Amino acid sequence: MFPAPLWFRLLWIDKSKRAYYQELYNVLGFLPGRLNLYLTALSHRSIKEHADENNERLEYLGDAVLSGIVADYLFKRYPYKGEGFLTEMRSKMVNRQTLNDIAVKMGIKKITLYNKSDNSLKASQIFGNTLEALVGAIYLDKGYEKTKRWVHQQIVSPHMFVDDLESLEINHKNRLYGWANKNGKLLEFETLEERMEGGRRLFRIGAMVNGELVSEGKAFNKKDASQIAAQLAVEKLGI
Repeated sequence: MFPAPLWFRLLWIDKSKRAYYQELYNVLGFLPGRLNLYLTALSHRSIKEHADENNERLEYLGDAVLSGIVADYLFKRYPYKGEGFLTEMRSKMVNRQTLNDIAVKMGIKKITLYNKSDNSLKASQIFGNTLEALVGAIYLDKGYEKTKRWVHQQIVSPHMFVDDLESLEINHKNRLYGWANKNGKLLEFETLEERMEGGRRLFRIGAMVNGELVSEGKAFNKKDASQIAAQLAVEKLGI
């Protein structure tokens, strides 16, 4: 149930929407101060086209805030590790697939507002993007210190098992190249599309094996997009 103050705020909201706000509260674990920020963070561009109505701007902000919080966490956790190790660990913790999996576990998929008739979105990584947008909303609503505490309590501690991540292989491209070389296959990563979205350049990269498209990934830089495509190819090919 909602805490009493929130019930008073929701008395004027249609009953059919109260279950949605209950789920939002369950994900956040606190009362939103600026509710509209969070509704924007949960709105995908497939239903809200304007930049001030969908979550792409908040995703941009949340991506930077989350990356900074994780960098700070790793810097303090590993006082004797070098820059290369810290950078790789941060990549493992905030890569698109990891964040998408965490978002689904947190219940964010249930409350993300998107075009559910588009089957490609259901299997995409928009929920990890929504999680980043929520971090952006929390930052604007509650400030950096409370956002940092929330990230530690709701994302890092329950979902990011850092000791396990140390030994996790995330360079799916190298793994895929190794498979291709071993089996005499020609592996290439091809830019299928490049467009501006939310003020940022979005890339769609395809993993091509012997000239055939095996998988594709989308991200705001080519490196992340190709890693996503490689990971999906590794899973599809059973490598």
